[in-house]
Formats: sequence, structure tokens, C-alpha cells
Amino acid sequence: MRIVIAGGHGQIALRLERLLAARGYEVAGLIRNPAQGDDLRKAGAEPVLCDLESASVEEVAAHLQGAGAAVFAAGAGPGSSVGRKDTVDRGAAVLFADAAERAGVRRYVVVSSMGADPAHKGDEIFDSYLRAKGEADEYVRGRSGLEWTILRPGMLTDDAGEGLVRLEASTGRGPISRDDVAAVLAELVEAPGTAGLTLELISGSTPVAVAVKDVAGN
Repeated sequence: MRIVIAGGHGQIALRLERLLAARGYEVAGLIRNPAQGDDLRKAGAEPVLCDLESASVEEVAAHLQGAGAAVFAAGAGPGSSVGRKDTVDRGAAVLFADAAERAGVRRYVVVSSMGADPAHKGDEIFDSYLRAKGEADEYVRGRSGLEWTILRPGMLTDDAGEGLVRLEASTGRGPISRDDVAAVLAELVEAPGTAGLTLELISGSTPVAVAVKDVAGN
């Protein structure tokens, strides 16, 4: 199965690409900087040049043709402006969802953020980020052609993954390593029983595969 990841050079995306490639998947990562291509190749993924801030739905859908799943892991990143929170964290997410639906890719997994809410109050850049992510999540939930799962990790860390998590509709605040987020995403791609769920993720005591099976009702 081919899996296409938006934001293919992100810290979580690169980890996910390694995991999926090791499982035998054909993995492609969308990037806008060709200099990042070697990093994706080292992770076992095919780099695909595509700027989600300027591409059309048709262009992105062409990259998604034949894929069995799509993962939105793009983000404007720390230090970006309020404007880019809107064009990437909201706009690119909407575009990628539309393109997946256009290409007939039903399985769709989103990396969101704990606290994402279109009605979130506040004037700081991070407040804008949470509103943008919340608006994108709401849009994805309305796409009847997608079997979507939205993952909302807690505070991200670069600690080595322990493979033990808490994955529920509501977990409360807490940290989670990027390693463990990627491990959960790899399981979610293979867990269509989680379609229609918005899940929060923090470090915990349940093995990743078990946590995903529990929420999928397996």
C-alpha cells in the first residue's frame, strides 16, 4: 500500500516514514524544499515536491492517486507568523483533505494538537495556531468521503520513545515523545476501526498497539 504524508520533512513525519517503510509500505512525503529530499530517502520515503501553500487541489490529488492512506503532518512550525498558521495549519490541511477525497483516498489521519478549537480565545500566535488547527479539524470531520482519525498529542518532547502511551478521547495534559507519536500514527493507519474518532495522546502505561486496538474496539 502507498501512503502519502503531507509535511514529509517534519520531525514526526520522518520518524513515521522510517516506521512505515520498515513495515513494507511504499511511502511518499510531500516537501517544498528539494534540499530535504535526501533526508526522506534515508528514511525510506520518496520525496515529492509540492508546496501546499500554492498548489491546487488537482495538483495535490495527482500525488495522492493510487494511495491507500494519507497522513497530514504538516505545520507552519515554531516562530512562524499568524498568517502562516492560517495558510499551513488550516489552509493546507483543508487542501490536503479535499485532494484526498478527490483522489479517492479514504483512510485519512491528521496530526492535530491538544487544545485545538476554532473558538479558542486569545491574541497570541499560539492561540491563532490552536484556532487554525481547530478549524482544520472541523473541516475534516465534515468530509463524508474520508475515513478520518484526528490525533491530538500533548506536549511534544525529543525523549526516546518508550512505546507506552495513554490514548483516549480525553486524556488531560501531559508530555509525549515524538517517537511515540509516530508509533501511534503507524498503528492508526492500519486501524480503520478508529475512523470518526478524535483522540488525545500522552505518555502512559499501555503499549502502543494495545492502546490503538482498545480505542478501535478490537
